[in-house]
Amino acid sequence: MEHDKAAYADDVSYDESLDELPTDDELETAVSNLEDRGFGVVVVDTAEDALAELKSRIPEGASVMNGHSTTLEEIGFDDYLMDGDHNWQNLHAEVFDIDDDTERAAARREAQTADYFLGGVNAVAQSGELVAADASGSRIGAYPFAAANLLLVTGANKVVDDLDAALDRLENVAYPLEDARAEDVYGAPSAIAKQLIYRYENDDDRTTVVLVRESLGY
Repeated sequence: MEHDKAAYADDVSYDESLDELPTDDELETAVSNLEDRGFGVVVVDTAEDALAELKSRIPEGASVMNGHSTTLEEIGFDDYLMDGDHNWQNLHAEVFDIDDDTERAAARREAQTADYFLGGVNAVAQSGELVAADASGSRIGAYPFAAANLLLVTGANKVVDDLDAALDRLENVAYPLEDARAEDVYGAPSAIAKQLIYRYENDDDRTTVVLVRESLGY
């Protein structure tokens, strides 16, 4: 993966202590507290298992949109959405086929209401909160309400002790790595401009967290 963590880790200073895989007990605590807060949780062993889980959860004919996520790229979801053998409505492709900037921006906003929106998070607190942020808000805009169903995929390396540690991870792990990627890909820095602390999910079966027992994403 050209723009995964390995592409920038040697040149970027970040807090590696907030990017370690949790113990089984720590992971179990996180899962239990996420479930207590209304999130569905599935724990899988590998990136391949995560992709299979996503495929199994999205029905034929559903409209599908994704926000940028290095984790989704690493598990192969982005390639599968664009080129795979599925019968979903690929809103991502529809949006980025639009040449006019204004029309594309409007379509991108409308796509936040997809039947299934997929993305990642920057940190998972063992206490049960999810933390995510980006520069424009296009990645996290669907998370709180807009999407009918939300599938969030994250490596277990993003599990940290509590909400304070989750916010620290956003600032001191995810941001410096994403900033380096943004400079590389877009020629402009990133920013923690739009930030979400996802404390509870009140709609039954709306939001599922797929936790992968691997180090994935930023």
